[in-house]
Amino acid sequence: MHISLVIPLLNEEASLLELHQWVSEVMTSHNFVYEIIFIDDGSTDNSWRLIEHLTSKDSSVKGLKFAANFGKSQALNAGFKKAQGEVVITMDADLQDSPNEIPSLYKMIVTDGYDLVSGWKKKRYDSKIRKNIPSKLFNWAARKTSGIALNDFNCGLKAYRLKVVKNINVRGEMHRYIPVLAKNAGFANIGEKIVKHQARKYGVTKFGMERFVNGFLDLITIWFVSKFGKRPMHLFGLLGTCMFAIGFFAAFTIGFLKLLNLYYYQRPAPLVADSPLFYISLTTMILGTQLFLAGFIGELVLRSKNNSANYTILEEL
Repeated sequence: MHISLVIPLLNEEASLLELHQWVSEVMTSHNFVYEIIFIDDGSTDNSWRLIEHLTSKDSSVKGLKFAANFGKSQALNAGFKKAQGEVVITMDADLQDSPNEIPSLYKMIVTDGYDLVSGWKKKRYDSKIRKNIPSKLFNWAARKTSGIALNDFNCGLKAYRLKVVKNINVRGEMHRYIPVLAKNAGFANIGEKIVKHQARKYGVTKFGMERFVNGFLDLITIWFVSKFGKRPMHLFGLLGTCMFAIGFFAAFTIGFLKLLNLYYYQRPAPLVADSPLFYISLTTMILGTQLFLAGFIGELVLRSKNNSANYTILEEL
């Protein structure tokens, strides 16, 4: 099989039939052997009924229905597990991603040898204030943090070699950082292609301004996981040891000065507990101990974690 097309969706009944027809025309014209995997992420409209209709008349269409809205990352993860094609391509179901880009994305993976190719919606039809400007800031921060030179991390139109999607785990809201997950898994040959962005034809966007706040928080998470995800003790243990050492040295200094005044200079010395530095040093030692224990617990959790899915598939076609 040449291509697996993974399409997560939420309440996109108006666009599904048109999208399926467009995809089928592109695939047929290029003689691709393909499958389309629709993942219904808890839609409350007739999206699932349309997917059932499509699977009954087109053997290339498959469907997964989530029991509730678990999020785009979980939908992509479920689709990746089912994908069988040599190249896996993801796109949104709202017709803003053009299926005409599929052949060139496929070529970049198969012929040019990329592990992952991310679309770049250089010219966008979204609101500049609500989406374009925050998106540019977000992508700048993601480039600086990850070291991956992509202009549009959040573009839903991406192509992957099959072994890439089988070796990454997309959870939480990490779909924005799949290139970073791929790089961390050893797939560093990442390319980018300018793709056509189309104005939304039906419905309304499912993402608000909060996604950019969440995106920056996730960016911090992905940075931490990239650096210390497999060795949390290296961060927490180092910080804890340093803080404990500083606190212990400060407390030792206070005690030494008191003894020096009492027995060497033969003069009264203030109580240790009267010094603010004593409480600062005590707090520092406690925090250092807690940080060290956090690193130790992190190592234990890492070694005992389970990899069970955090979504529920209600039906599969």
